[in-house]
Amino acid sequence: MPQLAGQVVIVTGASAGIGEETARRLVRGGAKVVITARRPDRLEALARELDATGAHVLAVEGDITSDTDRRKLVAAALAKFGRIDGLVNNAGYGTRGPVEIVPVDLIRKNYETNIFSLIALTQLVVPAMRERGSGCIVNIGSVAGKIARPLSSIYDSTKHALEALTDGLRGELKPFGVRVTLIRPGFIATEFIEAANAVSADVIANAGPYAPFYKNYHAGTKSLRLVAGVPDDIARLVEKALVSDNPAPRYSGPFHAKIFLLLKWLLPDRMLAWVVRLKP
Repeated sequence: MPQLAGQVVIVTGASAGIGEETARRLVRGGAKVVITARRPDRLEALARELDATGAHVLAVEGDITSDTDRRKLVAAALAKFGRIDGLVNNAGYGTRGPVEIVPVDLIRKNYETNIFSLIALTQLVVPAMRERGSGCIVNIGSVAGKIARPLSSIYDSTKHALEALTDGLRGELKPFGVRVTLIRPGFIATEFIEAANAVSADVIANAGPYAPFYKNYHAGTKSLRLVAGVPDDIARLVEKALVSDNPAPRYSGPFHAKIFLLLKWLLPDRMLAWVVRLKP
């Protein structure tokens, strides 16, 4: 079984939430971690906290949607540590609003971050893993990748796409000894909701006939906060995948995520749609 100690792992979106806690957990486990995000102050503070000597942690500021920054990230990781054993594709965000009125440019930006940039970064790290015959790619998906919700269609569809992408990639890389797995978080107490609302502020403010539905949407979000997990719930699953020589195709957490996914499996589509529907 591969051991985490000594592995070199890139974690994207590492300045907060799941990415931040994943970096912490991996360093505690003995990994050498390359962290990246757009907020240099938070990134540098995390790097100093994790390893003041800089021997085992490398912070690389960058925007995952930039080809230049992606290449800089991989080059910096190889220059410092000489190899890349793991990639945790965590960077992502959500766009809120009904499909009818969300500007296509906003939809493209969401897909650019959550899907296209993830693919592009993966393409940069796979060749060395494939040639070495080992490595692990962990994609952070969502329960929303299986259960789409009104007013979250755009974000949820990116996570649906990631389900297929991960499954296909797993089959492509298995013959070369590279493991690929998907983590499906449920509701986690992070900055995600606030960030999604900020990105979607204009859409929400001009929701027109959909405006009445937001009241129930926000009420549902408040209810979910009562059962919300913490970022380390997901970081533990990432660690589990990285140290396994045969990780499960998918992991989900915390407990409520497993319940929702079980309902998806048990309930007819129309009944499930009733469960997640919105009424003004």
